[in-house]
Amino acid sequence: MDRREYIVAAGVGLAGAVAGCSGQSEAGTNSDGTTDEPAESSTSAAESTPTAEPTESGYAVSMEPVGEVTFESVPEVWVANNGSWADMGIALGLDAPEGVWLPSRYHTQYYDGIPGVSVDGNSIQELWGDSGVGKEQFYEIDADIHVMDPNFLQRRGSWEQSDIDEIESQVAPFFGNSIFSTGYEWHDYTHYTLYEAFEKLSQAFQRTDRFEAFQSLHEEFQTSLDDIVPEANSDRPEVAIMWAGSDEPTSFSPYLIEDGTSFKQWRDLGVRDAFAETDVRDFHSDRGKVDFETLLDIDPEYLLLRGQETKTRAEFEDTVVSFLESDETGSELTAVQNGNVFRGGPLYQGPITNLVVTERAASQVYDVDRELFDRQRVADIVAGDL
Repeated sequence: MDRREYIVAAGVGLAGAVAGCSGQSEAGTNSDGTTDEPAESSTSAAESTPTAEPTESGYAVSMEPVGEVTFESVPEVWVANNGSWADMGIALGLDAPEGVWLPSRYHTQYYDGIPGVSVDGNSIQELWGDSGVGKEQFYEIDADIHVMDPNFLQRRGSWEQSDIDEIESQVAPFFGNSIFSTGYEWHDYTHYTLYEAFEKLSQAFQRTDRFEAFQSLHEEFQTSLDDIVPEANSDRPEVAIMWAGSDEPTSFSPYLIEDGTSFKQWRDLGVRDAFAETDVRDFHSDRGKVDFETLLDIDPEYLLLRGQETKTRAEFEDTVVSFLESDETGSELTAVQNGNVFRGGPLYQGPITNLVVTERAASQVYDVDRELFDRQRVADIVAGDL
């Protein structure tokens, strides 16, 4: 048996019979055809598995929806669904994944402030293409593990169960869960928290010591946030999180703050969701949009715009913010008048990214002007200096 051989425990289905999410249209025009979110501007209680279970011929790690996977040896070559899992791998001291669904949404610039940690995003193969996600790429990369939810490939990538089975048997197992969002109807199994998923991946790569170090650092970080967030809910900022995929947006795809890892920084900072008590529905439900008139009726204190992470703050101000300030209707919004329009953060975040974007979010809505975590400590953990 070579290093890519594995066993999926009997009685546990890889994908399961889950409800489909077919025929979905995207909010806005998407440059890559059909992905999980609109196109980006160019400028729960989880099962308890404290440690990987040893077996006679390797070790087993369990994760929904793939069940229990037995690895004959520690994986080396890997691919990831998105930046959440890619960032977890970097935190574990791994080389960058050979491929991700959309490298443009794995924002490696977040590592710029971490000494000795960097990833060349241009070296990562894009799994999504003009005709979707092709099986031939999986054969070409010849990974030891595919860190992605097989259900996502079927519901968003148009794969059949037979395609999943083929890659499993001919290349390597799938091992992942779509943790970033709870908005997909077909995801009727466990939604792991960021650190629950991170622990699973650390077990698969046999690097639980780094996970434990990050977990301790994260707990300290959460304590620092407790001193920032006002106790009274009424004293916390009201925010509207939306996708704005152009430099001159006049309509927006609304997000309601949910339990997925995509919103972790905003939940941890205790912000109030401006859409929560309105008729506005999350775009996942009906791919709806809101315009300036709707926003004026709600008039949130802060506008947090996604789809803008490739821009620096200055570039964002020179394009999107400048446009809103000059628009006859947009300029009437309180957030625009008060200078409270910011980039809303990435769709995908792992343990390092979360520290960076949460610190940035604290500076946006609470005017925090200091570092909230030790960047050298992050670098040391990545390097294995525990």
